[in-house]
Amino acid sequence: MFLGTLGMLTLAIAIVGFVIFHQRKVIRYNSQLKKLEEEKQQILLNASIRFQEEERNRIAADLHDDAGPLLATARLYLNENLVNQEKAQQLQSIYSAKQILDDAILLIRNISHSLMPPTLKNFGLESAATDLFQKIGASGSLNASARFHDYRVRLKVEQELLVFRIIQELVNNILKHSNSGFIHLTQNNSGNKMYFRIHHDGTGIVQADFEKLNHSTLGLGLKNIASRIKVLNGRIFFEIDPSHTYYKVTIEIPREPAI
Repeated sequence: MFLGTLGMLTLAIAIVGFVIFHQRKVIRYNSQLKKLEEEKQQILLNASIRFQEEERNRIAADLHDDAGPLLATARLYLNENLVNQEKAQQLQSIYSAKQILDDAILLIRNISHSLMPPTLKNFGLESAATDLFQKIGASGSLNASARFHDYRVRLKVEQELLVFRIIQELVNNILKHSNSGFIHLTQNNSGNKMYFRIHHDGTGIVQADFEKLNHSTLGLGLKNIASRIKVLNGRIFFEIDPSHTYYKVTIEIPREPAI
């Protein structure tokens, strides 16, 4: 009886010890997961900040290197000596200055359009995405098309811009790296979710590759995509068809129509 009691006590102690050991292991595992998630979020934040800084630097460079010299040249034609010139020379100087100012206006308009594409601003995401794919198809380099199946209620303007930039980045990556013969965009709704899917038959990545690049110092473009997805409270999936004939990228976002 004593040995039985001792055995039961030993077993109870062993069970308690195992539970404590298991709980500590779970706590360590959860702590490691939390640390990895924090590191991932920091990488995404740094990528977003780096991207915004690159955009600012690009705009500043365009204004300094292109717009600045144009305006300075126009000023030379319209200096204080203009009143002392012969009338014919005055008219020529004014005409030259006008041409230069027109070039500067066009340059600044292009910079503005790069920040907010006019088609997106005036007609919405469907028109902007369709226009993007039509231009790609018109190049003759590959077959490109976009089809929106259920976009009667638009997203908010800021959401449309984020989705459009994600699509742009994905398309640019496909055009640069995949050597595709076709690229197609589709949109549809399911419940309270909206889905955008890009199919292409070139070289692509799967979800594991995307996650790996997001935890590395490489793949700035993919990190920019992940940052925008996070702002949209959405998800993105990279897959390859079971037949291995094409890749698919799915963007899933909550449906929050414009007010």
